[in-house]
Amino acid sequence: MNLRRTGEGVVLESPSGDVLIRHVIGVGMNYALHAKEQGKAPPERPVFFTKNAYSAALDGEDIVIPRVCQDRPQVDFEAELAVVLGARGAAKDVPRERAYEHVLGFAAANDVSARWWQKEGSGGQFYRGKSFDTFCPLGPRLAPPQAVGDPHALRVRCRVNGQTMQDASTGDMIFDIPTLIAEATRGTTLPPGTVILTGTPSGVGMARTPQVFLNEGDVVEIELEKIGVIRNRVRVER
Repeated sequence: MNLRRTGEGVVLESPSGDVLIRHVIGVGMNYALHAKEQGKAPPERPVFFTKNAYSAALDGEDIVIPRVCQDRPQVDFEAELAVVLGARGAAKDVPRERAYEHVLGFAAANDVSARWWQKEGSGGQFYRGKSFDTFCPLGPRLAPPQAVGDPHALRVRCRVNGQTMQDASTGDMIFDIPTLIAEATRGTTLPPGTVILTGTPSGVGMARTPQVFLNEGDVVEIELEKIGVIRNRVRVER
């Protein structure tokens, strides 16, 4: 299943028809080592935040650092497994045991994050720093569940200019995918085309010494086993 861009945004092509990405939910600190590298304890409940649906980008498109992010180094990478809902229409109050019935497919994702805007520029709320245009590359395809098998047995990696920055297993998630779907739909209707970014492992740029942030011309590769690789070049908005 392919992804393509239209005037309305990024569209997921599926056997049951095209689905527009309408909502993006991120999960914070869903890998214990990622929490540790930030000096925090693993959360007791899933930490949800949202990204603008227009932050979605395709494999091969540029990650564009906007002018408002150019007064300080801050744009970071986060390799993630993306789960796309919509196989059964809108989802609400989904029990864990029926969660996979709502999964349309899986993709590799990069939860690009402007750290100053995430932590300082918006009153402590993540939305602004996560939602700039192009800050959610997805792809290279929408892999159907039967092609992926167990989504908690996949290798997830990030490379920047060929250097491995993150390398882990989706089996290291604190909260598994059925739990995330059940919790995110509790009392809440999620439309078809909702993307859940399931969290990133350790190795992000802000937690390194020295810190590593993305710059003009950098090439970021996010690889998910059984799904593929997305490659995006970084460009500074002029």
